[in-house]
Amino acid sequence: MALSAADLQRRHELEGAPDPFPSLVDSNPAAPAPSNGHIDTDSAEAFPSLAPAPAAVSKTPSSGWGAAPPRIRATVSKQPLISESFTIPAVDLSTAGKDGKPTSLGEVMRQVIAQYKVKIEASTNQKSRQTTFFLKSESQKELDKAKRTLLALLSPTITLVLPAPASTIPTIIGPKGSTIKQIRDQTGVKIDVPPKEALQTNGHANGASADPSRTATPLPVGNDDEDEPTIPITIIGPQPLAYEAQALLNEIIASKRSRTTQRVRDIPTHILPFIVPRRSKFQEAAAGSDVSLTLNQTAREITVSGEREGVVRVVDSIKSAVEYFTNEVTSLTMTLPKRQHRLLTGKGAEEIMAKSKCAVIVAKLEEPGDEITVYGRAADLPAGLGAVMEKANSAYIHEFPLPGPINVSRQLLTYMNRVGYPKTLSAAHPGISVYTPHPATVAKAQVLNVDIVGDKPAVDAAVSEVSALIGKLYGATKEVAIDWLVHRIVNSNKNAKKIKGFHDAHNVLVFFPPESEEQSSVLLVYDPFSPSASPSPVDKSKSLEDVEKEILKLAKDAADVKTSTVPVDKKWHEFVVGKDGTTLNAIIGEDKTLSVKVGAEAGDASTEDIILVRGISQDVDRAVKEIQKIVEDAKNDEIVSSYVTEFEIDREFVGRIVGAQGAGVNKLRDLLGVKIDFSTDPDEKEEKTSKKKKAVHQKAKVKENVEEAKKRIITQADRLADETSEVLKIPHQYHSGLIGQSGKYVIRLEEKYGVKITFPRESAENGEGKTRESIKPDEVLIKGGKKGVAGAKSELLDAVDFEKESNNVIKFTVPTRSVARILGRSGATINEIKDNTGAQIDVDKASEDSSVTNIAVRGTKAAIAEAKAAILSISNQVTEETTDSVHVESRFHRTLIGAGGQGLRDLIARSGGPTDPKVQAGLIRFPRQGEPSDEVRLRGDPKVVARLKAELEKTVAGLRDRVVLGVEIPAAQHRVFIGRGGQHLNDLQAKTGAQIQFPGSRSYQSVGEPENATDLADVEPANLVKVSGPRAACEKAVEELKSQVKPPQAEIVGSLTVPLKYHYAVTQQGNLFRTLRSFGVHVEQSKLPQKPAVPPTPAPQSDSSARIDDADDSAPAVEAQWQVVPNYQDAEAGESEWTFKARDQASLDRAIKLVQDAVEHAEKMTHVGFLTLPDRSSFPRIVGSKGANVARLRAESGADITVSREDSTVVIVGSESAIEAAKNAILKMSSSRPRGRRDA
Repeated sequence: MALSAADLQRRHELEGAPDPFPSLVDSNPAAPAPSNGHIDTDSAEAFPSLAPAPAAVSKTPSSGWGAAPPRIRATVSKQPLISESFTIPAVDLSTAGKDGKPTSLGEVMRQVIAQYKVKIEASTNQKSRQTTFFLKSESQKELDKAKRTLLALLSPTITLVLPAPASTIPTIIGPKGSTIKQIRDQTGVKIDVPPKEALQTNGHANGASADPSRTATPLPVGNDDEDEPTIPITIIGPQPLAYEAQALLNEIIASKRSRTTQRVRDIPTHILPFIVPRRSKFQEAAAGSDVSLTLNQTAREITVSGEREGVVRVVDSIKSAVEYFTNEVTSLTMTLPKRQHRLLTGKGAEEIMAKSKCAVIVAKLEEPGDEITVYGRAADLPAGLGAVMEKANSAYIHEFPLPGPINVSRQLLTYMNRVGYPKTLSAAHPGISVYTPHPATVAKAQVLNVDIVGDKPAVDAAVSEVSALIGKLYGATKEVAIDWLVHRIVNSNKNAKKIKGFHDAHNVLVFFPPESEEQSSVLLVYDPFSPSASPSPVDKSKSLEDVEKEILKLAKDAADVKTSTVPVDKKWHEFVVGKDGTTLNAIIGEDKTLSVKVGAEAGDASTEDIILVRGISQDVDRAVKEIQKIVEDAKNDEIVSSYVTEFEIDREFVGRIVGAQGAGVNKLRDLLGVKIDFSTDPDEKEEKTSKKKKAVHQKAKVKENVEEAKKRIITQADRLADETSEVLKIPHQYHSGLIGQSGKYVIRLEEKYGVKITFPRESAENGEGKTRESIKPDEVLIKGGKKGVAGAKSELLDAVDFEKESNNVIKFTVPTRSVARILGRSGATINEIKDNTGAQIDVDKASEDSSVTNIAVRGTKAAIAEAKAAILSISNQVTEETTDSVHVESRFHRTLIGAGGQGLRDLIARSGGPTDPKVQAGLIRFPRQGEPSDEVRLRGDPKVVARLKAELEKTVAGLRDRVVLGVEIPAAQHRVFIGRGGQHLNDLQAKTGAQIQFPGSRSYQSVGEPENATDLADVEPANLVKVSGPRAACEKAVEELKSQVKPPQAEIVGSLTVPLKYHYAVTQQGNLFRTLRSFGVHVEQSKLPQKPAVPPTPAPQSDSSARIDDADDSAPAVEAQWQVVPNYQDAEAGESEWTFKARDQASLDRAIKLVQDAVEHAEKMTHVGFLTLPDRSSFPRIVGSKGANVARLRAESGADITVSREDSTVVIVGSESAIEAAKNAILKMSSSRPRGRRDA
């Protein structure tokens, strides 16, 4: 191997010799002056200048005759020559004559001599075939350049691969690529570092080129850094320079090996929750070392990076903790409904761990089974189970079944997912979460449920909304069978307008499945949210059928699809697929109108030695030929190990093809597995007129990948060649209208015409927009194909004309104090003006000391005139307003305001004020609650304010004269005084002008104590009626009330003894007393029972859950529990004396007779039956509308029937035959449920 200049210096011990690779200035070849141990700050060698040094040879030596003293100077000698020699073992001229390179050694030497200021001599030993070169130059820098050029032209080009630890990559690259650039410049070799996507650590590869075929490779097991991957760095260049670059990189790697990265892998799933909270303990184990920890939850591994000693200690600590918990924890398995599992993951699992020190592991939602496993130490498991149950029941979950059959359920689910309905529903009902079935379970499920989780009121509201949506969607969906391979053609930009027109014409939305699902069906949905949607099922069905015909017609016109089976032995499949599917991607092509299934994917159970190709006939034939050729090449071992192709494209298109940060080229590399390099011929640098660049594409194994990449690049270049741009002069004021909200208008134009439209952003200091293209604030740039640019330009100019007509602007000012009224509460007033006029209104934010505020109105002339008039009208009202105040004691405020503000509205109406509630709102302002002020402020038109003040003072004066008097009215006569609907009371109040409050009314207590309370001290509170208002009115009302009081009548009293055990059966839950009151009879009881009405529900017996079949064999059987116990067996003993008070003897006799009949009926209710049904789904049918069915059953069977509100038990009380008849009737009703229905 040839030695470098630096090696020769060290070999010959040339101490103090100049640096052979200076980077800033030319070195002085003279030997340095001897050092005395002190630093010479004026020394150019110790502190070289950063500016380039002038070439000594180009400067003419000055004469000594005209110079300053001394008069006689020594003759200036010529700059000494610097020489160097090196030997090349074998001169390599294999690339001579290509691309304009010299063809012989002599031509190489002449070219280098002409290019650099050096002298070169060469001597070749014919026996050893070694050639020694002697170089001389007046500049070390020129000599080094000449040497590197000779080595590059005469040495063989080699490729070295240096495995570098991933943690050293950032240091190798350096800030902004400075380090790797310095090595490249020093050695002249090409250094490739894989792109950042290939790195497995957090390193950055700024400025490095990459080969996507290279990936990070772990080091062998047993190394200290076994967990740190290595990155292959490729060095390509002349042999000695490549070795020099390798040595420089090895030095950098050696300096960074003090840091390491290790991973603790395969932590058991149930142990990981115990390890994560101990992060602080692990960091303490680092003992002050710089160590970072990263958790990969999915891979169940922890990555530890940092200083080597600290990393080792932390890794040992983690492994020790894993081993400890593995030995300590035990498990307990339990079952919970699948819908509750989602509450036990994520934050829910973390809360359980924090509360109980136990971990809960649940199966994936798409996996069958309801089992969950709780892990923890034996002492912690009870608390863990409690925490799990508490968390599982912490939220209300409603399972909403999508109506069937199952294909309809899937259609409804598809629509809800495609329109993002779960997110919309969650946003509309804060506090709930909506979950749809996992995609993996949809295909096999027989019933699809939508789970709604949250607080019960919010969930119930969401369920109602979903029910309403399902009602609109049921019968409004339809699937159309269309081969998925033609979906892309049917749903292309060409047909986009027609498909969108289906919604405009038929109100039907079209949903194509994702291409990756390869699903040959298209979903049609009659839009339930459209304002023009028809509720008629006939209209929905007709619209769906019309769109189905149109879609099928588009599919028929799209392509002729066929399927072809290619017999290929399984061992050749890997050649067809290629690495990471790259070859298969090349076969399928960019349009992806083919489906290629290899081996087992083809679905043939008899063999895997086939490849199934399905798609458009023409593409299928092409793909079959390519597959057969690849297989034939593989069989004949003719696959090229490294296939290269070169072609030229215009230089101006290279940047667009490469893309931002190489995105375009990287996409081709990842998709097809090719390497793409763009290079410029040396001669092109001299020819400024040339516009060509050369692209080189390489692929390790398969030729087809390279050709496909070449075809795609040429296609893109041809498309760019047709590209043009045009700048339109459009005033900046119209830009926002042309762009639209969130850019929707300009995006539509770009998609329609396939162009890029650029508007200037906010102006920079130089007045130009802050965009990549240099455009002015009043310019718009359109880029794209010539036809697309012309179409977009025409439509954009038409839109400008429309904007000019509808985007007129007028600016004016209003007093700042009127702005709040113009805006209204939360912007209600200004938004109403916008909606009514269609104008856009911008109100500037005025400063605090400004008396006026600027307002800009945009829109049509009519709209802005109307909006301005409305704004000025409000402003003028504020300008003409006056303010005043009235002193009103705070105790009168509530009375003046009235219920819901009705008192104020009546006050304004009496004063002749406005009737508009919005205008009324600002007229009268009462102090806020808690303020000590008694001032009521009035603001508005001067005349209205004056009238309001007078009316308010009048009303307050009346309130100040207000008194409260009491009068005794027997409670039995209150109903007569109030009258039906309060009519009599209202008439009395209107007649006297006073307010009358009866006991039990809402404002009875707030009226206050009557003045004559001492005179009425002996009156029963139930008989005391309060009268409030002006004294004269109150006195008049009291006299009127006293005149209408009827003298008390003598009551007729009777009694009856009722056994306590029959109390509940007789009273019928209070219905008996209500009936007696309707007779005018009141009842008093001497004693009430303390025990419950019926015996408690007995414990279920072993045979209590047997099938109970109805006598009618045609009725289906219902699983239920039926238990009968004697009534009154544990009933309370004793009797109660009932005292009846009636107005007349007839009512008394009638009441006693009714109670006696009830006692006789209670004696016959000897048994109690408890009928427990499987669920409450049949209760609505049992109860009936407003209890009609239960009432009918009671009448028919003679039994008392109570339907529980808390559980699924029906209690039947009566004779043994009566409860049996009632039970059979209820079972028959519960078994007649509709088929196919499933209750939530």
